[in-house]
Amino acid sequence: MSLIQITPPEQAEGQLAETYREIQDLFGMVPNAMQIGSASPELLDSRWQATRYFRSQPNLGRALQATIRLLVSDANDCAYCVDFNAAMLINTCDQTPEQVAATRQDPSQTPLSAKDKALLLFTLKSLHTPAEVNAEDVAALHALGWTDRDMLDAVTLAAYNRAVDMILNTFKVERDF
Repeated sequence: MSLIQITPPEQAEGQLAETYREIQDLFGMVPNAMQIGSASPELLDSRWQATRYFRSQPNLGRALQATIRLLVSDANDCAYCVDFNAAMLINTCDQTPEQVAATRQDPSQTPLSAKDKALLLFTLKSLHTPAEVNAEDVAALHALGWTDRDMLDAVTLAAYNRAVDMILNTFKVERDF
């Protein structure tokens, strides 16, 4: 049980009920990680819109996004998100548990393509040491075909995930998958 009260889907009304319906339609359930947002329906809707945006981002594939979220959550000790993203990598991205474990231990060992791995490592650098990111880092990604939008989106995904991890850890959101 979380530290703050949540509104379960069967009790939701108005905008909250509509957001829950969209989440239910996509995931087949409304995860606790989303239900925690019921305390602020407008904020939950904003977070849901960001989730929808990233799902439709044309160049950041599902495995790359899940790996970014996994490693951000690992750094933030958010077991909920680590487990969720590890399961996604294993169940929908055809990675083995051993590959996921190796990625967590050393991100350069990820089974992603060289292009995706470069953006992943850039994103982690931005997460851990943003002041050290430089023009050469950006130029190297451009040379691989990444756009400014792709780089901004990847770093924003990591930043959003860091915020979600903080929320889930702060309010003790229970794993429900």
